[in-house]
Amino acid sequence: MKFTVLTLGCKTNQAESTRIERKLCESGHKVVDFKDKPDICIINTCSVTAKAEQQSRQLINKSFHNDIRVIVTGCYSELNYEKLKHTKPAIEIVRNKDKDNILKKIKVDSIGIIEDYSQPRHRPAVKVQDGCSNACSYCVIPMTRGRSISLPIDEIMGEISYYETMNYKEVVLTGIHLGAYGADLTPKVSLSRLLKTILNKTLTIRIRLSSIEVKEIDDELLEVLSDRRICRHLHIPLQSGDNRILMAMNRTYSVEDYLRIINKILYILNDTSLGTDVMVGFPGEKELEFRNTQQMLEDLQFSYLHVFSFSPRPGTNAAIFPEQVNEEIKKERSLTLRTLGELKKRRYIESNIGKIKQVIIESKTAKGFTGTTEDYLKVFLPPDKGLEEGMLAKIRLGRYDNGRLIGIPLSILTSP
Repeated sequence: MKFTVLTLGCKTNQAESTRIERKLCESGHKVVDFKDKPDICIINTCSVTAKAEQQSRQLINKSFHNDIRVIVTGCYSELNYEKLKHTKPAIEIVRNKDKDNILKKIKVDSIGIIEDYSQPRHRPAVKVQDGCSNACSYCVIPMTRGRSISLPIDEIMGEISYYETMNYKEVVLTGIHLGAYGADLTPKVSLSRLLKTILNKTLTIRIRLSSIEVKEIDDELLEVLSDRRICRHLHIPLQSGDNRILMAMNRTYSVEDYLRIINKILYILNDTSLGTDVMVGFPGEKELEFRNTQQMLEDLQFSYLHVFSFSPRPGTNAAIFPEQVNEEIKKERSLTLRTLGELKKRRYIESNIGKIKQVIIESKTAKGFTGTTEDYLKVFLPPDKGLEEGMLAKIRLGRYDNGRLIGIPLSILTSP
């Protein structure tokens, strides 16, 4: 059987899709591109914004009209379960809680790993946690994924050990609420404990955190993060730089909390690259609140910004808040912050020119290689006979030319 998995949304979705692909390939089936006319198309959807929902609908419609068996899962199908059942009865829907049982739905029998198993990307995402027990007023995810659930450490280690055995040099730990890892387990553990276990039981693989909330970065975690096998890169959502808006969002921190912890991170891990999410156009965000956010972003040492506009999500409190912001104003504010983000990205890159980095080689073309450094810089490398996809290489950052960061290969590394 030929199959394809189409994925939208977060790194947790990516990790789940990789797991589905791996299990199907272990059962003797072949992963192909959608253009190669698979027998089954599995679509892992997203619902975090209206745009993500639109993309999910487009993928479903595209697959549905190609005489393919279509299985839909993920947050869009969870939120629109009844609607999809009635409007597209031929589509098979798998609820988020049953996502790991897709193989049973397909009715496959395990026959062991086959030689032509299509391996995932060179920095695979490993899901360690699902769901969220917070209640941000704009977010639909607790409705689509439920409360926070952590995977057992042994199960996580099994997947990471597999990747190390297959000579992968990086894994990305991901979850809907990564910092809540272990709070629901018996006995309780922490993200710090998980990281220590991974470091103790692996030798040649580096670890990256996908995203973590600022209030979940404590002294114990900072101590663990100082290990050189953990990537010097943290993505810490801000959402707004105004306390009134943060309170309306039902975030669990103030501007002062955020500044204090960010400054502590930069004091202890001063070579860490910091990225953030920021939302524009939340209900009630006037010019003053937006300027407060803009000023905070200008002041902090971020290397990149993920900027997105508020999108009313069905069933959330913020969807019915008064003082909804005009779409044109959202676009203007979004453009302002994206322009700032490009400036901060360029400044960060230029400040690193001449420095030595470690890069995972991710793709090869006739013109050379591209890869990702430990601090999340995308680097282009010229052709080199000693380089291959998947390798970990020591490089020197040479120059930033027309939006492209060019590196100079120095040596091949067996471990970080």
